[in-house]
Amino acid sequence: MAAALIGGMLQQGLCKAEVQVIDVSDSARRRFEEMGIAAHPQWDSRTRADVVVFAVKPQQMKDAVSGVKAHCGCALVVSIAAGIRCADLARWLDGHGRIVRAMPNTPALIGAGVSGLYPTAGVDAADRRAAEQILSAAGKSVWFDDETMLDAVTAVSGSGPGYVFYFVEALEEAALTLGLDSRAARLLAVETFLGAAKLAASSDDEPAVLRAKVTSKGGTTESAIELMESRDIKACIIAAVQRAGQRAAELGDLFGKD
Repeated sequence: MAAALIGGMLQQGLCKAEVQVIDVSDSARRRFEEMGIAAHPQWDSRTRADVVVFAVKPQQMKDAVSGVKAHCGCALVVSIAAGIRCADLARWLDGHGRIVRAMPNTPALIGAGVSGLYPTAGVDAADRRAAEQILSAAGKSVWFDDETMLDAVTAVSGSGPGYVFYFVEALEEAALTLGLDSRAARLLAVETFLGAAKLAASSDDEPAVLRAKVTSKGGTTESAIELMESRDIKACIIAAVQRAGQRAAELGDLFGKD
């Protein structure tokens, strides 16, 4: 995710000299160096930062913070570690007050993601603009005033690509059972989902209206939808997303333990 953000910002005109990466992994540092970005195994005490982005796995966050907190100073801190709450991060940073928590999703890797953002009380308008500029490299973003809403963001858009891939996988398998070859099945499943999503994004109609427009009375789509409705597929999807939200809250409790 860090590489995706940096790559996107470079495409937007960010000077490479303005970015410093700290990563204990030799292979990760080589990857950034191939991008022309300075990468170090630990923070050089001579380096000063206006913005510090923590892009690590949630279970590694506490250790990552403890290794650099002495250098964060008054910098804006942006966290993109899933489940790490601002209060816990602030505590690990000895009371740091300028934190933006972000929840992006994997399409950020191609600049097509969406992120939920939450600011702590110490974040001002300039900090918001800085955070948005960073996350805009990954796609679109939306702000929330209630941090608990990021559990819902995690459930809907953070985990959402997995749901989409699951549906595309099923659509592809269905195509194979109907006699289509694997190349055609993959192309039809992926492009149908992509095209429908683009249509939904560009239309003022609600998804239910768009669905109705392609569901002719007595037709093939109606027949398929009737079967899905009879098996409560929509209710199952809603329950699954709610379960993901509950798990996101549980992980927040787990990762925030000292």
